Amino acid sequence: MKRYDENPEVSLPPFKVEYQHGTAINRLSAHLYERFLLKADEQDLVVLCIGTDRSTGDALGPLIGTKLKTYYLEHITVYGSLEAPVHAVNLGEHIAQIETKHPNALIVAIDACLGQFQHVGCINVSDGPVKPGAGVKKELPAVGTFHITGIVNVGGFMEYFVLQNTRLHIVMSMAEVIASAIYQAAKGIEQPIAFPWQDSSSYLRDNSMS
Repeated sequence: MKRYDENPEVSLPPFKVEYQHGTAINRLSAHLYERFLLKADEQDLVVLCIGTDRSTGDALGPLIGTKLKTYYLEHITVYGSLEAPVHAVNLGEHIAQIETKHPNALIVAIDACLGQFQHVGCINVSDGPVKPGAGVKKELPAVGTFHITGIVNVGGFMEYFVLQNTRLHIVMSMAEVIASAIYQAAKGIEQPIAFPWQDSSSYLRDNSMS
């Protein structure tokens, strides 16, 4: 199996799961475990949680970062939390800091996004960098070896207003699923375990996802 450091083009199929699905955490953790296995031993694992607590919808990243910090994971460095958010103003500064402290790191970028009504509540994982601010027409640097996005509300009209008026329950619930899945996957790397959902293609792999 090729690893990220051996071939930057290595990829896995995109993944999608609805946060309310009964096995969402297990399925997401199994997919992330597959991705973490592609990390070379000498590569640092960085989770960059993008967003701000000044907007309910955009607080997904900081909520996840705050939750991850409570787990005290030894082999993951987390940037972005409610206390110290990574947002549009300081994103470039944090990317530069990560490049200095963690050269050649596997970076998992996490951000909230807007989408179609029928996709609200979906958690997506895809190869390559996330483009923060795209949903609200901001030009910000792309970042991430792969990225996780949570569709928190409907896009296409008055995006700032929509993000600010997103239901907190949805955002917090999605944050709990994503943070718990990252924790399970990371612990699986530290102490290898069998994931019962690894072969569940209906949710692990969705090549039709846009």
